[in-house]
Amino acid sequence: MFRMLFHEPRIPGNTGNAIRLAAATGTELHLVEPLGFDLSDANLRRAGLDYHDLAVMTVHPDLETALAALGEARIFAFTTGATRSYTDVEYQGGDVLLFGAEPDGLPEDVQRHPRVTDRLRLPMLPGRRSMNLANCASVAVYEAWRQHGFPGGV
Repeated sequence: MFRMLFHEPRIPGNTGNAIRLAAATGTELHLVEPLGFDLSDANLRRAGLDYHDLAVMTVHPDLETALAALGEARIFAFTTGATRSYTDVEYQGGDVLLFGAEPDGLPEDVQRHPRVTDRLRLPMLPGRRSMNLANCASVAVYEAWRQHGFPGGV
């Protein structure tokens, strides 16, 4: 399946929604510290509902540790500064979908990391700064899963 990598997320509700997304799609969720919240945060628990036990989630102390754990997988960095659309990629099982923290997105050094395969964007109307982190992750995960025929989905 696919893997989501959240770089230093700040809003617990978004991570809680990503936990539900991971549980619903079989996607792994990887979080890079520091987190902007405690994992026992009520907002995180509320957004994730009872899906926490159904999701695969790993917390990494830093980006390099996360990348080492993810092996040689392709890594796609999602950023408003990219020119390539997320729909232009033929996703492969094991691909990593990398997203930045709210409200600033991925730092430039992370976007340009040698392990990053490509930078991708989700189209938006002009004059809009960005979309919600959990919404972006959902759009990207479902596109990758769709391309593979939603294996295991009902």
